[in-house]
Amino acid sequence: MSTPDRLIEATQELLWERGYVGTSPKAIQQHAGAGQGSMYHHFAGKPELALAAVLRTSAEMRETAGRLLDGPGPAYERISAYLLREREVLRGCPVGRLTMDPDVVTSEALRAPVDETIGWLRDRIAEILQEGLDTGEFSPGLAPREVAAAVVATVQGGYVLARASGSPAAFDSAVLGLLALLGTHVTPNRPA
Repeated sequence: MSTPDRLIEATQELLWERGYVGTSPKAIQQHAGAGQGSMYHHFAGKPELALAAVLRTSAEMRETAGRLLDGPGPAYERISAYLLREREVLRGCPVGRLTMDPDVVTSEALRAPVDETIGWLRDRIAEILQEGLDTGEFSPGLAPREVAAAVVATVQGGYVLARASGSPAAFDSAVLGLLALLGTHVTPNRPA
């Protein structure tokens, strides 16, 4: 792995674990096994490196979610696959946690990719729900944009509940409850 990649990966991990303020250049260098000269040779400073890390974290989230949401099968199954995928629940969402970092949300440059990624996820889920409506999989009363917002909110809130309780069970319960509610909109005799 190249030095810039090691620095970005180290910054991704540290931002997820400690937030922006808790991620010092020295900690990044130690975590990446890179010297100060190497860091400043490749990046102008911590803000530029943090932006590269946030952009990569956002891209990785889109890739992971996209593989499940864009896969084969009915809409309910694809959304279910996304909701039930393996996660490090107690660490929280690497993108969602950035929204709780005051230094990230006050920086337009750092906040923009986070907002775009969450918006992409909400829009993609709404598209899948609309596909389900169009094929008759879901009953006509389902509101795709609103339900998609509820899906994203449930996932992010599930992380918070799990971290607060110290148990992934809170996340699992929120997701299973959402799937049960969404399942009530599946048209009888249609695959769920």
